[in-house]
Amino acid sequence: MLWPWSPPSTPLALRGPRVMLRLPQHGDYDSWQQLRRSSREFLKPFEPRWSEADLARRVFASRVKRAREEAEQGTDYSLFIFSREGDRQVLVGGITLSNIRRRAAQFVTLGYWMGQQWAGKGLMTEAVGVTLPFVFDTLDLHRIHAAFLPGNMASRRVLEKNGFVEEGFAEKYLQIDGRWEDHVLFGLVKERYQRLHYSQR
Repeated sequence: MLWPWSPPSTPLALRGPRVMLRLPQHGDYDSWQQLRRSSREFLKPFEPRWSEADLARRVFASRVKRAREEAEQGTDYSLFIFSREGDRQVLVGGITLSNIRRRAAQFVTLGYWMGQQWAGKGLMTEAVGVTLPFVFDTLDLHRIHAAFLPGNMASRRVLEKNGFVEEGFAEKYLQIDGRWEDHVLFGLVKERYQRLHYSQR
């Protein structure tokens, strides 16, 4: 029997009007390294601490291998976001669907990052929206969790525009740039997603 969360028989690709999401490939290294390096100061206040060594090709190769294995196992999906610029697809950021839980929980944790030059253009809002049918319909999960730093209004807007609602506050929730930071907790359940999705048709 093929379960809804079984690995796809064709390469995973999620598409929207302006973006396309897929698993990282070895050929993405140069674009990824350049984007992460040029956006380092922009991303630093929002991410766990990382160094120049984390941009090495061998580290990226390990990421590609792990992303493929986790997707095949159905436990995590690390996706790159590409903007469709004419005939070209330009790497602009990434989305992670991690810590998938089955049985009574049926949830996943959403995370994302965007290169500095592409921020504020609505691409992340669209990219998150593109993942929702994959989470709720293809993976057949019931809930998505997301968290952001209290002052990160851009993240709040991305989630609110996609139907997420504020659910709480977590003290010292994640280690960001070397410090344990408080986070605002947002969530989206399948019932709310379906109401919003069908009301927009």
